[in-house]
Amino acid sequence: MKRSYKIDVDCANCANKMETAANNTEGVKKAVVNFMALKMIVEFEEGADPSTVMPEVLKSCRKIESDCEIYGI
Repeated sequence: MKRSYKIDVDCANCANKMETAANNTEGVKKAVVNFMALKMIVEFEEGADPSTVMPEVLKSCRKIESDCEIYGI
């Protein structure tokens, strides 16, 4: 299952780090961050619950960019 989320991040380098953090989160099969569109597309592993996984993705991303935001969680 794939879902798209609007994000708020300040720079392309931080967006790249957010992508890496999201991809290293359990339950995420693949995540792609598009800084120009301010969008994150997340493909979840089979059986993963997005409502459980995405708060963990946000927590991982905030370790990199403390004021980043992921909308629609």
